[in-house]
Amino acid sequence: MALVKSIKGKSPVWGDNCTIVENATIIGDVTMGNDCSVWFNAVVRGDVHFIKVGNKVNIQDGAIIHCTYKKYGTTIGNSVSIGHNAMVHGCTIHDNVLIGMGSIVMDNCVVQSNSIVAAGAVVLENTVIESGCIYAGVPAKKVKDLNEEQSARLIKGIADNYVEYKSWLKD
Repeated sequence: MALVKSIKGKSPVWGDNCTIVENATIIGDVTMGNDCSVWFNAVVRGDVHFIKVGNKVNIQDGAIIHCTYKKYGTTIGNSVSIGHNAMVHGCTIHDNVLIGMGSIVMDNCVVQSNSIVAAGAVVLENTVIESGCIYAGVPAKKVKDLNEEQSARLIKGIADNYVEYKSWLKD
């Protein structure tokens, strides 16, 4: 069973059709929408500020979602994929975003809709990721614009796949 823990009177809540696997951890002031999934060894830690997660969000294996004490909560929109071992900290992720494997999104960043933070990228604090673009590197910089086919395949496709993957765990 997943570790779901209240802190200072605040308990995690989530909507319909969510899957939280056995060794995921969700703590404190965390609100998640419908059709979300939190995968193996992922941590969603709302102990020092709020974490708000929209609908159809997948937080993949080993990912960490946290916030900054008394400064920055974390808000994640709808149809967002947080890749394996990514770290999302005290920032805002808008709708239809892919945060790549092993990437880091730091405090007070804004990742606008329909964008990708590439695997291994480091988005330094206070950065704004433009809508419809891919950012990569250390520090992350814009590398290209996304076309509609890429957005559908890489962003929407992965979010849709994870809704299917979580259903396999119920068999």
